[in-house]
Amino acid sequence: MQYSTLGSSGLKVSRICLGTMTWGTQNNQQDANQQMEYALDNEINFIDTAEMYSIPPNAESYGKTETIIGNWLAANPSRRQEFVLATKMAGNGLPYIRGGGDISGETVIQAVDDSLKRLQTDHIDLYQLHWPNRTSPHFAKHWPGQIGFSTVDSAQQSVQMLEILQAIDSCIKAGKIRHWGLSNETPWGINQYLRLSEQQSLPRPVSIQNEFNLLHSKDWPYVIENCVHEEVAYLPWSPLAGGILTGKYINNARPEGSRWTLVQRNGLFRDTEFSQAATQDYIAVANKHGLTPAQLALSWCNQIDGVGSTIIGATSLNQLQEDIAAFDIVLSEDALDDIQQVMRRYPIPF
Repeated sequence: MQYSTLGSSGLKVSRICLGTMTWGTQNNQQDANQQMEYALDNEINFIDTAEMYSIPPNAESYGKTETIIGNWLAANPSRRQEFVLATKMAGNGLPYIRGGGDISGETVIQAVDDSLKRLQTDHIDLYQLHWPNRTSPHFAKHWPGQIGFSTVDSAQQSVQMLEILQAIDSCIKAGKIRHWGLSNETPWGINQYLRLSEQQSLPRPVSIQNEFNLLHSKDWPYVIENCVHEEVAYLPWSPLAGGILTGKYINNARPEGSRWTLVQRNGLFRDTEFSQAATQDYIAVANKHGLTPAQLALSWCNQIDGVGSTIIGATSLNQLQEDIAAFDIVLSEDALDDIQQVMRRYPIPF
């Protein structure tokens, strides 16, 4: 297993991060136990979750994944020090989570305490803001003109950010969390937090997790360059683009029990004509080079300069084994060239 430094934190984390968002809906406690133990036994020391999991998010599934992890920790307390545990605080928009309101200093403290109870641990290694209070260009909102920036009150946002930072600082001083990070953020958000943390002598963000994959590479190069030079670890989520890059949804297939058979909060926004066509071309590249489509997508992500640790998820142990094996693969220059040709044909498929 290879390891990377988690931004400015000094923590060493495996290049593979075990994602857990299916635990509680598609996977039960026994499945989760099996996945955690397999990951740890294969030297993965980084596990990511969120208070809003399992997915698709709803009031019934809220907190289920953290509870499952907490049950495992309660049964295996001696293994807590084997891994870096990361979770995320939901932002606004979900009425069943703190009334759907913005992240604030008060709600940070409340959410941290609630996560600690569900996780049955005395500290969280990496606490992340799942999305910002302002609307960010994620979840297919990245097309020009789809959202506005000039109408956003940046001064008000900065006031909220400072309050959030102060609450995070209090949680760190209390020993509840060790480090903190961002998710679904932009260069402005990253840099504003960095600026405030420097000005006010408060903890700086050490990581950011955004969607990044063969169908959605918008963070290259500008966000990733920013992260590299500011020591903010870049953590891709959904490296398989919600599963489509495995090929299982080609020609509108919907395998029984798969994620796309479930109602999605944001709809199946990745399922477009161009995503289908690009995926078929990537499958052809994988076949040419003797790889599975999932291995091609994951090994490509791992080889991108600036990527720290890639968050993978699986609904079966076989899938998890295939995904982990991808990180031992080094793509040849020919394979990378073939990938580049497909990417040029379909630069923004969804």
